[in-house]
Amino acid sequence: MERVLTEQVAAHTGQHVRVVGWLQSVRKLGAISFVVVRDGTGTVQVVADEASLAPLAGVPAESVVAVAGHAHAAPQAPGGVELRDVAIEVIEPATAPPPVLLNKKLANVPLPTLLDHAVIANRFPQRRSVFRLGAAAMRGFRAALDAERFVEIQTPKLVETATEGGANVFTVDYFGRPAYLAQSPQLYKQVMVGVFERV
Repeated sequence: MERVLTEQVAAHTGQHVRVVGWLQSVRKLGAISFVVVRDGTGTVQVVADEASLAPLAGVPAESVVAVAGHAHAAPQAPGGVELRDVAIEVIEPATAPPPVLLNKKLANVPLPTLLDHAVIANRFPQRRSVFRLGAAAMRGFRAALDAERFVEIQTPKLVETATEGGANVFTVDYFGRPAYLAQSPQLYKQVMVGVFERV
């Protein structure tokens, strides 16, 4: 069965779907459990009984799972839809519990913890939103400049000699020879203005 993204599940209400993502949380309430699965687009709530929950026994949060089930409209569920009558498959269990719990509030996590564990912390919806806003801004800049016939170029990131006076120089070993991280694309862009006019 083809994968459906969590943001698309509502459009498949009444159909059988398969969602693949990270196991965000499991909340047991008697015979019924609520499982939240997250992918790159959002989350979906899964209603599971004891039998269908069995594959998650001992599996830590942030494990990669696949859930196949029936999409039901549920106004109380996040996104207004949930999966029922499910079959859960653990694709790859996490090797350890995450250092930051993603089902808790971001404000409760100290900044040093967020920075030390950014690989996990950036999965918080609030932090993901910052990256999405940045991407949207870049799309806007590119669209505006493309409309004005600008050409986007990628300049070298490693250079043979340090080019900026008075700035910190970052030396790296490049196959046994010293190289430096480029600190400005200005020289290369000036050269390419003579080629494209607008860079």
